[in-house]
Order: sequence, then structure tokens, then C-alpha cells
Amino acid sequence: MKLPLKHIIILVTCSLTGIFVYQTYWLTGLYRTMKQEMNNNIKDAMRTSDFNEIVLRVNELQKDNVEHGSVTVSAGYGADGKSLVTSQTVSYTDSTYKDTLHTRTETAVDTLAVNDNDPDASAVASSESGLDVLLKRQDSMKELILSVQQGMHSGVDTYIDINLQKYDSLLTDVLKAHNIDVPHHTLYIYSGATQDSSQTFIDTLGIAGDSTYIPSPKAIRYDYEFNRHHSQRYQLIMEPITSLVWKQMTGILVTSFVIFLILGFSFWFLIRTLLKQKTLEEMKSNFTNNITHELKTPIAVAYAANDALLNFNLAEDKQQRDKYLGICQEQLQRLSGLVEQILSMSMERRKTFRLHPETLSLHDLFPTLIEQHKLKAGKPVEINLDIAPEDLTIIADRTHFSNILSNLIDNAIKYSPDKADIMICCRKKETEQVEISVTDHGIGIPTDKQPHIFDKFYRVPTGNIHNTKGYGLGLFYVKTMVEKHGGMVTVRSEAGKGSTFTIRI
Repeated sequence: MKLPLKHIIILVTCSLTGIFVYQTYWLTGLYRTMKQEMNNNIKDAMRTSDFNEIVLRVNELQKDNVEHGSVTVSAGYGADGKSLVTSQTVSYTDSTYKDTLHTRTETAVDTLAVNDNDPDASAVASSESGLDVLLKRQDSMKELILSVQQGMHSGVDTYIDINLQKYDSLLTDVLKAHNIDVPHHTLYIYSGATQDSSQTFIDTLGIAGDSTYIPSPKAIRYDYEFNRHHSQRYQLIMEPITSLVWKQMTGILVTSFVIFLILGFSFWFLIRTLLKQKTLEEMKSNFTNNITHELKTPIAVAYAANDALLNFNLAEDKQQRDKYLGICQEQLQRLSGLVEQILSMSMERRKTFRLHPETLSLHDLFPTLIEQHKLKAGKPVEINLDIAPEDLTIIADRTHFSNILSNLIDNAIKYSPDKADIMICCRKKETEQVEISVTDHGIGIPTDKQPHIFDKFYRVPTGNIHNTKGYGLGLFYVKTMVEKHGGMVTVRSEAGKGSTFTIRI
């Protein structure tokens, strides 16, 4: 099956891009929302702190009053000059006064009322064009509260001056409640003009806040005008809140980044798996083509030899008969070897596959294998065997262990150009493992190809030259069976100088 890998990669890339763009858009929108909310919190904190500072000053006025009394502040006036909305804060004696800011705030808000002594004002407040309409408008409550607060300022400021230090202290507490704990300056500013309005001026009447803080050129200024003529205001100076917003978004950013990494890894793993499957599919196709040709060759040769014996009266000549029978036997053995390798690859994947280990004497096992490979080799072969100690044994499955050694010896012969000069060395290691190495002086294996030589169906590329037959199964079989025995196989090779395969079981 030919995998549409190109289309899959395009879809995956588009999906990741879409997810990234959406995440970026969503995070940008969230950042803007949180930044706007923080700006609103700062402005509300300035207004709230101003109200609390007024209440504290009213409290001071109340403490100066020995007898019961009241401080009345008007906010807004009717057509006849009488007050429309009045804030009345009642003073208490020391024994009954509740000295908490929360109680004072509720008292101040609860006493907001229309002046009952002014019938005209009451009529305005109850009419459709009065307070009812004001309350129905959007943000009318904020405007009303701001108007009342400005009216309270007009009255309270007449009796007692603004306490900027107290205002800054209250502002700092409210900002901390909104997780805004940064150095800042609080300024009390008055702006006005000369009598002929020819010139305007701005005076800083007070400054509070962190004395060690030096505003940078990027510092932001928040203004809060607290009088009705817009001539007096508080100004809060602090660094941009960008870092604070990002800090509050840390959890969301980390989560989004982790999710994106997981998605990226998942897509990468998917593409990597598809590439491997595509490569495996190509190698299987090449294997099928090679094995089909290799299976047909011994069958055709054996068929031709048998046909000569039957149809050309060669069976009567003993020398010719033996020659052709030998050819048939050789080709059948070759065919049997091919079938055995294919069956072995199929069996090792079955869950029912089992090894049958037994104690094998290497001194008895190797000579037979060496003789078989010398006989079938089409070139001069010299194999030196070194076993120490001579009675060295190994516990392994006889059939599969013989096939392991046979594959290594066969490769050493095949990849030796003219004469095969092979050294087989067997040693007992201190870890009680047996180490067997097969060394040749053949063409060797390039360094960049060595990590792949044990892969199924893999063959080292040789360009357009195919002098050596193979199917990419031999070394895969060796590695699989060695690992089934609980061992490992390694290779050490240099192109043009030969290779050494070492197994430890």
C-alpha cells in the first residue's frame, strides 16, 4: 500500500498552524481583557480609597464634636439653589460610636437621601426627569456615586484638609487586595488659571508613596478628579502593568504551552511512524522481489539438471549422473535454507514460539559448520578457530544457535572480495557469559550505515552493483535470536578493512 504521506504532512501542518493561531488569538484576547480589568481595578481602587479617606476625615470631625451633631454635605442643587441630594453622617458619643471603616461606609451610603425639607427638590427627584431617570441610565449609579463623592469633598474639604498619606495608605491596601503590589507614587495636584484665563498652571500640592521608587520613562499615570470643577485630582504613577498581567496569566500560558507541546509531539510521532511504515513497506517490496528471484533460481537449476537426467540418457553415465544429482542436491539445500529463514522470521513473532535450550560444546559445534561453509563457498576460504578453554560450553537452542553462527560465517565469506580470511574467537567472560566474535577482512560497513544493519529487510546500499545476494534477513534474525537467548550482538567495522561481529550469551 502506498501511503499518501505528503497529504498527511500537509494536514498535520495545517492543523498545528490552526491550533497555534487560535491559541495565540485566544491568549491575546484574554490578555487584553485582563489588562482592561486591571486598569478598571486601579481606577476603582483610587475612587474607593478617596471615599474611605473622606469617611476617615468625617470621623475626625465627629471626634471633635463633644455633643451629638451631624455633618451635612450636599451634592447637586435644585433650580432655587437648595440641595438636591444630601449626605448626612450622624456623629456618636464615645460609648456608642462604632469605630470600623466598614460600619462608617455603610452609614454614609445608607444616609444618602433626598432633602425632605425641600419640596421642590423632592418633586424633581420623584419626577421622570429626576433621580428615577438617572438610575435607569447605563452606569448611572457610578455617575451618581461619583457626583455624591465630589459633593462630599466640597463640604468636608472646607472643614479639614486632605490627608494624602492616609489616602496613599488606603490605596496601597486596596491595590494589594487586587494583587497589584508594585512601587508607586501618589500625587495631589491642583490645576487652575489666572483671573484673565490667559495662562494655566499645575501645582503638585503633595506626594506620597514609595520614596525609593524612581519612575521610568515608560511609567503610566492614572488621574482621578475628585472635585466638581475638575481642578483637583489624585495622580497615581506606576510602571506598566504588562508584567503583572503576564504573571497572573502564568498558569494559563504554561498549560497552553504544555498542550501545544503534547500535540506537537503526538503529530511528530504520527509522522515518524508513518515514515517508518513507508520505509518498511518499500523494504518488504524489495524483499519480495529478491526472494522471488532467489527462490526461482534453485528451482530452475534443479529442474534443468533433473530434465537432463531423464531426457538425455545421462543417468546411465555414473560420472554425469553424480554431477547432476549433486547439482540438484545443492540447489535443494539452498532452497531449504531460504525457506528456513522465512519460517524462522515468521515463528519468532508468534506467541507460541519457544526455545529449547541445552548444553552445547563449542568445540564440537564449530567444525561441522566451518566445513559446510568451506564446501559451498565459491572462493578460497580460510577459517581459524580459537576456543579457550577447549571444553567451553554454552546453553542455547541447538537449531537457532547454529543458524546464528552460520549467518555470521556466511556474511564474512560473502563480503570478502577474493579470499575469505576469517577468525572465530570464543572466550568465557567474568560475568559467566560466553563471548563469540567473528572477524573478517572484507569490504566493511560504513559508519553511518552500522545502526541500521540489524533492521529487518535492510541492506547496505551498493549503488547499481549487486554482486552479493541477500534479503536483509540474516542479521535481523541473528539479533532477534540472540536477544531471545538473553544476550546481545554488537558490530565493529571500518569501510575497506573488515568487520567484527560479537555476540554475548
